Amino acid sequence: MQNDIEKNHDTDSQQIGLESLTLQNTDEVEYSQQMQMQHQAEDAVCHNCGAMNEKDSTFCASCGSSLGATYCPHCGNEIDMNTDYCEVCHHYIAPNVCSFCGSHLVENDAYCPECGSSRGGIVCPVCHTLNEFSFCKRCGTPLTEEAKMALETMKEDKTYMELVKIAEEYSELDNHLPYNDKEDKVSEQVCDELRKRVLTLLAEEDGNLEPQILPKASKRIDANELKHLKEFKQLQISMLLEKLQMPQMPSSAKARNYAMATKPAGLRLGWICNYKNALHSGPCACTKPQLGGKWVVLNGKNEKTNEEKIF
Repeated sequence: MQNDIEKNHDTDSQQIGLESLTLQNTDEVEYSQQMQMQHQAEDAVCHNCGAMNEKDSTFCASCGSSLGATYCPHCGNEIDMNTDYCEVCHHYIAPNVCSFCGSHLVENDAYCPECGSSRGGIVCPVCHTLNEFSFCKRCGTPLTEEAKMALETMKEDKTYMELVKIAEEYSELDNHLPYNDKEDKVSEQVCDELRKRVLTLLAEEDGNLEPQILPKASKRIDANELKHLKEFKQLQISMLLEKLQMPQMPSSAKARNYAMATKPAGLRLGWICNYKNALHSGPCACTKPQLGGKWVVLNGKNEKTNEEKIF
């Protein structure tokens, strides 16, 4: 009798142990499935081939397609999600976000409730160009209060002010006419001597027998010297632009306002974005300027490829 009780007890213990082990295995399987589902939810699924990618991936590691793409409502071009600008048809495509300050817009808002800018754009008072961003795309004039404040803030930055000074010096070099050959130098000297002689005669007629004729400052310069001066100024400008490169910003509107405020006048510049490492005419032509970027000096076009050369 006692043996039967012990056998039953052992059988019950084994059954309880098996049930416990089964529950434990079930819990582990469910936990594993939950973790897998959570991991998949955080990953990016390629709409082209269905492959799983890291959540921050821009392109599919399997087929190379753009992840999370959508389409431009104006031209139908495929674009990434969370972008507000189409680089193909050059339209602003975020209907519920103010392009001037980044504030939320209601569908029927004709003006931004935050900055007061017109949803239809702002006409530049200088060149009369219609703009959808805070700085004029043609002449660079600040069009909103935020843009004007951003520009005034940059004027307190020593690096920016040094950049403006060197940019002016670089632009001034364009007013110098290079000598074509030695005969140009001789001809200029002859003209200067003639100028002095004429002014001396006029002064003597007025009774000034010892006139002081000051030399005329020449804006002509040796072609090689002018070339080296320009290259040196370009190098200085490039170094300063590197210091002013834009970090990541909270919104594309803030990014565009900051970047345009750091652009000095009188220079041929392009914008290299951190998003695709692509060269744009400026941050306003970039899909995701909020990821950062920098201005670069353009040094003419390559004759073979017709692409802009960067200094």
